[in-house]
Amino acid sequence: MDNWFKLKERGTTAGTEVLAGLTTFLTMVYIVIVNPGILSTTGMSFHGVFIATILASIVATLIMGIFANYPIAIAPGMGLNAYFAFSVVGGSGVSWQSALGAVFIAGVLFILLSLTSFRYLLIDAIPDSLKHAITAGIGLFITFIGLQNAKIIVASPSTLVTLGDLAEPMTLLTVVGLIVTLLFMAFQVRGFLFIGMAVTAVLAWISGQLHWPGRIVTWPSGLNETAFQLDIGGVVSNGLYAVVFTFLLITLFDTTGTMLGVAGQAGLLKDGKFPRSRGALLADAIGTTFGSAMGTSPTSAYIESGAGVAIGGRTGLTAVTVSILLALTLFFSPLVEVLSSIPAITAPSLIIVGFLMMNVLRQIDWNHLEEAFPAFLIVVLMPLTYSIATGIGIGFIVYPILKVIRGKRKDVHPILYLFALLFIAQLAFFGH
Repeated sequence: MDNWFKLKERGTTAGTEVLAGLTTFLTMVYIVIVNPGILSTTGMSFHGVFIATILASIVATLIMGIFANYPIAIAPGMGLNAYFAFSVVGGSGVSWQSALGAVFIAGVLFILLSLTSFRYLLIDAIPDSLKHAITAGIGLFITFIGLQNAKIIVASPSTLVTLGDLAEPMTLLTVVGLIVTLLFMAFQVRGFLFIGMAVTAVLAWISGQLHWPGRIVTWPSGLNETAFQLDIGGVVSNGLYAVVFTFLLITLFDTTGTMLGVAGQAGLLKDGKFPRSRGALLADAIGTTFGSAMGTSPTSAYIESGAGVAIGGRTGLTAVTVSILLALTLFFSPLVEVLSSIPAITAPSLIIVGFLMMNVLRQIDWNHLEEAFPAFLIVVLMPLTYSIATGIGIGFIVYPILKVIRGKRKDVHPILYLFALLFIAQLAFFGH
């Protein structure tokens, strides 16, 4: 084990790595509850998505741990699942099978990019201001969804949206759950999202809004309802090219940014470079591709892995531990289904994750119009159009236009001009 994971070389022990894996697991396990809840709104089988979520996470995280030897966990990404459910399927009206086909194609392209140096070219071509804006925009979008699910924000015939009835039991429970979770967060409790969900579940049970299932543990079943149901032909017939690009783009630089951040925190970068980056990116690319075949949205490296690194995780043994713990959750689907069916339990997590993603706005240079305004458009248009792709597309179109107007056309990478033309064609001929 020491030879494979290089425990002594990285100044750690097997016990420390297992404890780090447990910590990371507790901070990210909320995804096995939230992800099936979000994707099942498309008509997908809850149990199928639940199993697909865990299997994709296990496969990707094991590859990350065993072959790349990093203490980084991978699972279906927040934001990407919302885009899948509410923009692609809900907003565009395509089938979830076609949406899975788009994820599969994006995953295959990601694998090909991971095997070449073009992945760096693509990442470098996109300005940091747009990258940060996309992260923040997705965060605002997720928060909006959480507020809607909890009926804190409701539809209004005169103003489109308005404040809901906070005295409604479920909405009131959401507010209480949000306050409880924020208290755990304020006191820097590890796994505050998961613990907050657990406390809210108990409060829901006490108030009579939650009824525990007849059995907590059962043998996993239902994967056949989502596995290998993807429709690649539907991607072409529905013109989902911008969807494929959006899945690929967000997964690529979100994963790269997270991996660099966690590896830097663990002291594993060498001269600012990310060693074994090919294996690390392949872990996520394979996870996305495999996950689409099983029946879930794209995977992404989890920033929550930093919690395990803070405990002392330095090797892939941390990731392997996370995978083992994820495998155990496969047998608790009745409990997970009940928890995800109560919006008050999952909504606080959506709201807080969105808040955390907004943090990157401080890294945008707001003093330069050509950097700030496209970023602003991306952030506000994602929730207002209920489409991540539309927000990205308009931002990518406006950015080079403003650069040219300001006499800075040479500052724009040629690839970005190509992206702008592709998004113009997408919006003009295929809609949002």
